[in-house]
Amino acid sequence: MDSVPRLTSVLTLLFSGLWHLGLTATNYNCDDPLASLLSPMAFSSSSDLTGIHSPAQLNWRVGTGGWSPADSNAQQWLQMDLGNRVEITAVATQGRYGSSDWVTSYSLMFSDTGRNWKQYKQEDSIWTFAGNMNADSVVHHKLLHSVRARFVRFVPLEWNPSGKIGMRVEVYGCSYKSDVADFDGRSSLLYRFNQKLMSTLKDVISLKFKSMQGDGVLFHGEGQRGDHITLELQKGRLALHLSLDDSKARLSNSLPSATLGSLLDDQHWHSVLIERVGKQVNFTVDKHTQHFRTKGETDALDIDYELSFGGIPVPGKPGTFLKKNFHGCIENLYYNGVNIIDLAKRRKHQIYTVGNVTFSCSEPQIVPITFVNSSGSYLLLPGTPQIDGLSVSFQFRTWNKDGLLLSTELSEGSGTLLLSLEGGILRLVIQKMTERVAEILTGSNLNDGLWHSVSINARRNRITLTLDNEAAPPAPDSTWVQIYSGNSYYFGGCPDNLTDSQCLNPIKAFQGCMRLIFIDNQPKDLISVQQGSLGNFSDLHIDLCSIKDRCLPNYCEHGGSCSQSWTTFYCNCSDTSYAGATCHNSIYEQSCEVYRHQGNTAGFFYIDSDGSGPLGPLHVYCNITEDKIWTSVQHNNPELTRVRGANSENPYAMALDYGGSMEQLEAVIDGSEHCEQEVAYHCRRSRLLNTPDGTPFTWWIGRSNERHPYWGGSPPGVQQCECGLDESCLDIRHFCNCDADKDEWTNDTGFLSFKDHLPVTQIVITDTDRSNSEAAWRIGPLRCYGDRRFWNAVSFYTEASYLHFPTFHAEFSADISFFFKTTALSGVFLENLGIKDFIRLEISSPSEITFAIDVGNGPVELVVQSPSLLNDNQWHYVRAERNLKETSLQVDNLPRSTRETSEEGHFRLQLNSQLFVGGTSSRQKGFLGCIRSLHLNGQKLDLEERAKVTSGVRPGCPGHCSSYGSICHNGGKCVEKHSGYLCDCTNSPYEGPFCKKEVSAVFEAGTSVTYMFQEPYPVTKNVSLSSSAIYTDSAPSKESITFSFVTAQAPSLLLFVNSSSQDFLAVLLCKNGSLQVRYQLSKEESHIFTIDAENFANRRMHHLKINREGRELTIQMDQQLRLSYNFSPEVEFKVIRSLTLGKVTENLGLDTEVAKANALGFVGCMTSVQYNHIAPLKAALRHATVAPVTVHGTLTESSCGFMVDSDVNAVTTVHSSSDPFGKTDEREPLTNAVRSDSAVIGGVIAVVIFIIFCIIGIMTRFLYQHKQSHRTNQMKEKEYPENLDSSFRNEIDLQNTVSECKREYFI
Repeated sequence: MDSVPRLTSVLTLLFSGLWHLGLTATNYNCDDPLASLLSPMAFSSSSDLTGIHSPAQLNWRVGTGGWSPADSNAQQWLQMDLGNRVEITAVATQGRYGSSDWVTSYSLMFSDTGRNWKQYKQEDSIWTFAGNMNADSVVHHKLLHSVRARFVRFVPLEWNPSGKIGMRVEVYGCSYKSDVADFDGRSSLLYRFNQKLMSTLKDVISLKFKSMQGDGVLFHGEGQRGDHITLELQKGRLALHLSLDDSKARLSNSLPSATLGSLLDDQHWHSVLIERVGKQVNFTVDKHTQHFRTKGETDALDIDYELSFGGIPVPGKPGTFLKKNFHGCIENLYYNGVNIIDLAKRRKHQIYTVGNVTFSCSEPQIVPITFVNSSGSYLLLPGTPQIDGLSVSFQFRTWNKDGLLLSTELSEGSGTLLLSLEGGILRLVIQKMTERVAEILTGSNLNDGLWHSVSINARRNRITLTLDNEAAPPAPDSTWVQIYSGNSYYFGGCPDNLTDSQCLNPIKAFQGCMRLIFIDNQPKDLISVQQGSLGNFSDLHIDLCSIKDRCLPNYCEHGGSCSQSWTTFYCNCSDTSYAGATCHNSIYEQSCEVYRHQGNTAGFFYIDSDGSGPLGPLHVYCNITEDKIWTSVQHNNPELTRVRGANSENPYAMALDYGGSMEQLEAVIDGSEHCEQEVAYHCRRSRLLNTPDGTPFTWWIGRSNERHPYWGGSPPGVQQCECGLDESCLDIRHFCNCDADKDEWTNDTGFLSFKDHLPVTQIVITDTDRSNSEAAWRIGPLRCYGDRRFWNAVSFYTEASYLHFPTFHAEFSADISFFFKTTALSGVFLENLGIKDFIRLEISSPSEITFAIDVGNGPVELVVQSPSLLNDNQWHYVRAERNLKETSLQVDNLPRSTRETSEEGHFRLQLNSQLFVGGTSSRQKGFLGCIRSLHLNGQKLDLEERAKVTSGVRPGCPGHCSSYGSICHNGGKCVEKHSGYLCDCTNSPYEGPFCKKEVSAVFEAGTSVTYMFQEPYPVTKNVSLSSSAIYTDSAPSKESITFSFVTAQAPSLLLFVNSSSQDFLAVLLCKNGSLQVRYQLSKEESHIFTIDAENFANRRMHHLKINREGRELTIQMDQQLRLSYNFSPEVEFKVIRSLTLGKVTENLGLDTEVAKANALGFVGCMTSVQYNHIAPLKAALRHATVAPVTVHGTLTESSCGFMVDSDVNAVTTVHSSSDPFGKTDEREPLTNAVRSDSAVIGGVIAVVIFIIFCIIGIMTRFLYQHKQSHRTNQMKEKEYPENLDSSFRNEIDLQNTVSECKREYFI
């Protein structure tokens, strides 16, 4: 590439930097008084007490001693003409000399022409300056941002209530020089390079502009190879097109690289700065900057021949332009340090002028007005009455969808004309009395903030409505009466004191701006309106348009879309995963631990690790077990993957994608106590780490993009595998099994658990290209447990103690959440102070939480009153939030306290002190108690770490079960942990994290589960031996039996409790489906209780509860009390020896009825079986090796829910895994996963043989069933079927059933 253009670009950037330094230097000492030497004629005002213009310089004591208006009201102002545009840096005020007249607050406005004023703003709000407290003292204010203007206007807002408005003023600053060019919309300046091609690696372009047009090209340059740069106005916004690409995409077809600004067609100066270094670009309009990376293969911008400013001329066609030209003024236009306008003024040869470009800014004398109030603003202008016809035109801009634009009563009984915005559509209606004569609708989305022109013309019985120079279609009914103009035209709204006929307003008043009002083809002088000599008005700002784009910048967070009205903005949070007034709050929880705490069980969830922070939600699997909550993040390659043909010159590499950014994964890892990933390398003549001393053949890449040459089971920095640490490798000379380089399959499998290196992002393999060399790898999901945020707690035990953290920076949005528990009456949870601003959260009384905040407009307090005490030493949740829309406070599940934020005034929360937690800077009102899980804007504060080095504060806080014990159900016991709690389900028939998961099983014919009450046995490592031991030293004084069942078989024996050879308790279904509870208490005495409310063998779930307290017996069936009975005092209950579910296999001498029910035992599904503190079915399924339980026959664990109302015989067991990713035992040799060709052939043969045997078995079973069915049909009396399948397929005959339980009684 040519070096001369490169050198030129470097020099221009150097000159640009020197120019900016020089410009900054001119601002030093810019504090000269500018008003003291002005003549009295330079001052003007809305009115004057003397009737003439009074000088009002600071310290003026002559005459009236300053300015006072004729009337002291909100419409008064004092202005001065400084002669030329100057730079204004400060102002000062006094009251009127020798009087009680002074102003206590005021605002400032500036203008270049004395028209179209602009209000001074700070923090993007109209700024109010504090005024005087007496007549003589001087109050100075330095402007935060200097202003360049010729005219300054002081607008009193408040004044001494015992006097009147009175002012003496001064303005400070210095002279301001600039180069200005005026473009008339048909002209441009061409800057021609000294060579054919200008190639730049860096560019700096700066300018200021003002315009009344919303569209137009400010500058453009392009190269023949496709590079281009264009800056243009589009609907009042600036669009920058920039490409370093060699494609031939046309400008008209491409989308802008960036769009910034809004309402830039307001005829005020706007600054633009474009800085480019290679592909990185900073684009700044006024105070807003957008950073982006442009497209292209190179870093250079190649522009051919010239840059054009003000338009894009078409080569060879003078006066013709490719797009609409810029119409307005440009000031201080610099391209890489070159002052383009200065060159043009001096007629240098580099500049070629197209059309008429002048070097002073022509200012159109247009007076805009603002309708401020949606209920009381209006403008009354007179017309010429009784003219045959009507003509009205004006321009308007607004953000509101609805508002009255014009209302006028027509003459000669023509009716009333109404023009309004309704839903963003322009609606013209002419009506007489209640009859609508005509209606025209046109346009859409006219509340877009842009200027729109409207014209109404009525002539010769026809009316035409024109919008933006396009005539609307006429109304269908053209039989209109003659229209005669009225004498009063009401714009924007109606006065309160008028009758309906004079001014109609069916909707709310208009809020927005208007200009260029013509009535009967005559322009209306709005300055005369302001001076009171024409028409009338209320709640108007005349000579300025105070429209504001509340969506710039966009305060809707996390990609929320912004819309607005005149007074506020709204956020649409759809599809953002966030909610709230500004899309600040994540709709997802921060961890699997929080989901578990809410009562959720295992499943897929989204977690948002930083809450309201910038990181988005991540899709994870929460494996919520009884003792741990695992967070599992799967990647895109979970299967075992074969690798061949890789070497150091041609390595195999696979990158892993976890469905989220590295920042999201790091947040999950850093917030966990432990993380791991299982890595497996199966090998045959493929070395892994090349131990003991060689260069690794396989390595993996971690989070920091670093290579790690260690494998699962080994710590970082140790080039070994797990077998090397255990000294169990196949070859003791190597530290990995695969490094032995054997010709048969082996593997190295283990867990990587050093959190700072996780997750695995890539694996690289280089040793599979030798003869008979092969490998396969699998990397498991990232798995973590232990939430370091949710249970992070501290205890404050002295009132003077506190924790301090760095300043809480939350200018626009702040959310604070935590849990607390206390017995104190009051105390401050946290406090952060600024110079004036502050934020504080406290428990102000035992039942009251207070959130106080001040952003500079005075303190705002929100209080939540609890109906119950909050100092009950239980955990309570607090969440406080402040954003630009509202301030809110939430305590537990109580109603949220909310207050809307003021749209005007200060809105930045500016804090500068340390953040105090548990106390205040004054060491007063300290908090006594515990604070847990403190988050500020989604970020966790590590309270425990800070407490370790702070006196009066202890890490941790016990007592979680006192608040959360109720989350453990069905007899589960809450067990306290340092970080939270767990539910011990040892004595519950249920299991799972909350003891809510049913333990159920399918019983087949002959299945028996017998529990012997003999030796103690441990069932869990989390409880002591004695708590889980069962002793048989005495008979139980009470019995509690609960279980649920589903069956279609009757009779059936459900449960049998044996005390001795004669005494027992049996629960059975009779042949007619009734349920029977039989107590055999001695050889002679038996008690039989029958519940025949329905046929319980009806394939539906039934719940039975038998409870005996001493001698009082109650039986509940399906949650209804069915029986209550008291045993006689002589009854003696024996010691329990065994409990059997299903068929009793021992020879216990059962009576006839029980023996008949025991023929098959129980066929169906049983769940949640409990006898006192024993769960026999759970013991058989979970602790069969240690519990005194014996299982005969087939017992299959399964859910009972899918058997309800289904063919029980057709049930097949569905096995589920806690690992959603189908994890198998990867530690098996690869021969179980990657098979050789011979193994595949052998497998096919085995499968064929197996299928043949299955067919033979099925045919044999079918023939046997057919024979049994034939025998059964020939039997004269019914017997219990011996074949289980046929019994399930036949309906139970209940019509002629004779009870076989003759020794029973019904209660």
